[in-house]
Amino acid sequence: MDATPPDAKPPAAPSRQPPSKAPPKAPVELLPILIAPHKTLKARARPVVTADASAVRDLVARMFATMYAAPGIGLAAPQVGALLRLFVVDLMPGEKPQPMVLINPEIVAASKETAIREEGCLSLPGQYAEVERPAHVVMRFEDATGARRQVEAEGLLSACLQHELDHLDGILFVDHLSALKRNMILRRLAKEMRQKDSKDP
Repeated sequence: MDATPPDAKPPAAPSRQPPSKAPPKAPVELLPILIAPHKTLKARARPVVTADASAVRDLVARMFATMYAAPGIGLAAPQVGALLRLFVVDLMPGEKPQPMVLINPEIVAASKETAIREEGCLSLPGQYAEVERPAHVVMRFEDATGARRQVEAEGLLSACLQHELDHLDGILFVDHLSALKRNMILRRLAKEMRQKDSKDP
């Protein structure tokens, strides 16, 4: 999920921290983010199984690095070409990292009350629209250690979790819009990407 809607205020400058004595970590290679209408974004991801553990550890580290660099607050595995049921989220409350890894997530309860929030997506760069979703959800998932977890969410976190879960089923936020609005956004995105490609050397 995109972290930078057009009317968002720039983040406050991070406070200065004393230099760490720990040796610098090797940079994590970023992953290319697929852009709509890439066919992988419309495919349903498969559940993560035990045999995926090693690959998932590497994938999660690279997904976080890619999400932070974008910048974004959520990124699903299909967005980077991996059809696995997992996504990462970090709303950075108070400008402090609070990363979440959600593997094989499922919504087990959702409120009848809905909320409308403007959403964007790293796979539809620069495109935004208001989306109506349940205001409150309860999601079960496995964390990076394989432990079963549950989170109750409302507000931005609720929208973000639902947005990323949609990606695992091949659904984009524009799929919640009318056909007219969806097609307008996709046409605008295609035009902007063509213009970008023509400017690139």
